[in-house]
Amino acid sequence: MVQLLTERIHSYFVNELGMPDEQAMVLHRDYYTKYGLALRGLLRHHDVDGLDFDKKCDQSLPLEDFLKPDPAIRRLLLDIDRTKARVWALTNAYITHARRVLHILKLDDLIEDIVYCDYSTKDFVCKPEIEYYTQALEKANVQDPSKCFFVDDNLQNVRAAKRVGWGSCVHYREPKETDSTPINQIETHEGVDATIESLEELRVIWPHIFKSARTDNE
Repeated sequence: MVQLLTERIHSYFVNELGMPDEQAMVLHRDYYTKYGLALRGLLRHHDVDGLDFDKKCDQSLPLEDFLKPDPAIRRLLLDIDRTKARVWALTNAYITHARRVLHILKLDDLIEDIVYCDYSTKDFVCKPEIEYYTQALEKANVQDPSKCFFVDDNLQNVRAAKRVGWGSCVHYREPKETDSTPINQIETHEGVDATIESLEELRVIWPHIFKSARTDNE
């Protein structure tokens, strides 16, 4: 799906801005590297509509072909004790895409709210910028960042959360079929509290936020 989105964004550079392929490839890479998202570079240097970009890129993806509900993930979220923790989704996508993903995965009813990038605003912030984490705290009305637990598949995003004082910051490293190296033999990731290959490992890392026992009605 990442490759498909990359192709959509490249087509946007070419078709909407009239760039030749080579220039589009260079700018796409440069904007992503410098701004975290290609769209942020487009908003700063070109007269584009962020919501039009979202419609022609993110919203055009056939997500149903790639995403399927995972009962284990749903159970994991159900097992979180909501008297001890609130569950929020933090994304660099626009709200429409975030809601669509959660709906397809059948997790939308288990998420209290979403912190997202407002593509309608030219100067929106995104992970791993410090301002993004500040906005997340404000939206969730959290005064003490050390009480926040954070898991993300982008190492820089996790490190940023840790730098601003979030309590437990975990890097999810998706296992690769070609990589048989045990997780405890992988290079140390400085600036994170743990590196995991399965979200089920959160039960071990954060045992105090999970219910001690399930009921048959859950």
